[in-house]
Amino acid sequence: MSPILPLPLPDADTLRDALDVYPDTRRVECATGDFSSVARGKHVARADFEGQVGCKLPSVVLGLTLTGGEPADVIGPVLPASYADVHLVPDLSTLAPRPGRPGELCVVCEPSGALRPDLDASALSPRAALRAALVRLKAAGLRATVAPELEFFLLERGAAGELLAARAHPDAPARERACEAYSLERAGHFDGFFDALYEACATQRIPVSGHAHESALSQYEVNFLPGEPLAQADAVWRFKRLARELAARRGFLASFAAKPFLDQPGTGMHWHLSLQHTDGRAWPHAFSPPGGEPVLPHFIAGLQAGAAAAMAFCAPFDMSYDRIRLSDAAPSHASWGEDSRSLAFRIPASSPAARRVENRLPGGDANPYLILASMIGLGLDGLQAARLPGEGQALPTSLSAALDALQSSSPLRAQLGAPLVDAYVGIKRHESAERQRHADPRQQWDLWHLVELA
Repeated sequence: MSPILPLPLPDADTLRDALDVYPDTRRVECATGDFSSVARGKHVARADFEGQVGCKLPSVVLGLTLTGGEPADVIGPVLPASYADVHLVPDLSTLAPRPGRPGELCVVCEPSGALRPDLDASALSPRAALRAALVRLKAAGLRATVAPELEFFLLERGAAGELLAARAHPDAPARERACEAYSLERAGHFDGFFDALYEACATQRIPVSGHAHESALSQYEVNFLPGEPLAQADAVWRFKRLARELAARRGFLASFAAKPFLDQPGTGMHWHLSLQHTDGRAWPHAFSPPGGEPVLPHFIAGLQAGAAAAMAFCAPFDMSYDRIRLSDAAPSHASWGEDSRSLAFRIPASSPAARRVENRLPGGDANPYLILASMIGLGLDGLQAARLPGEGQALPTSLSAALDALQSSSPLRAQLGAPLVDAYVGIKRHESAERQRHADPRQQWDLWHLVELA
């Protein structure tokens, strides 16, 4: 049985009260994230949303690959081949206006409904997996605060399909020719894009706190304020979609692909995490206890122990391993230590109240829910077993090796449930096999699909 439980269905009064905050609503977008964190779902009329308390969606959507494939290892063995509907249950705390769409709301949903007598659709939800990890954390008397840093490229395709730095609009005469790291002038060309992005983030309560040109050609980084893990994962998931949509409307691409340029640094999604006790003690910060108990080293030891398997989430595509192999501050070992950006698990210089670990393994193409679910679960394992960290083993250098490690990982199978792990592995193996059928997999699959969808 899966450790993941369905999202509770809101009652009619609660649903109506949430909608009444936006009295002009005509339609509601019900959105759920798949394993590749693509937003899938439906737009439904307000009355239908109220009547169904969400909407229905074919269950096959939960097993699709990035390119719409239906893996034989997933459809049938995990998901029923009948394509039966599942219920998208809304989390009303996420209900917000759709930016630029008067009269429309959007809400994050999770799938629910029996797929088999022993399997609920929620067992295949990355978001529900994170909720399950947070339940376990709460039972241990702890809560987490997290803050992501997210990198992405602004790109366009040339006449021959090659990737180029984006121009601020299709008629703009200026284009970045070589990396202009931390250039305010080059970033200023895209003020209109970032203004629209910040406005959309405010509408959807995404706590973006700043941005800068990063250290690759036409690469930018956005920082988020610290917050609660589920809300932060929702924020990153929504942010990636907003950035892609707003860029496309301006004639260029926002891409979270891990390594679009082999001679430039890759795209990261770094997560800062701290733990706090919830028992009301005067000093709640678990990573800097007055007695000096090694809570933070235990937590890091758990991350190290599961790092090889977690790489399947941190680097979810074959292209992702170009970022690891052709490293530029992307870690190749499960290393840890103080304030070095070459480490997998970095402890930044900070005050005791802000003591935290930064996980630098995930790429921009990672699923934020699965990253945080595995990070919290593995860290808690290390804490409860009082593990001590070591130097850190070498990490997988291919998707195939990472998937093998995930498939055989007893801790992650226990934390996430066998159905989720088996479905994820089946989907990723199918994508990889599809990619390998091309004469030039990087050009014909990675740069064709991942630049726009990762």
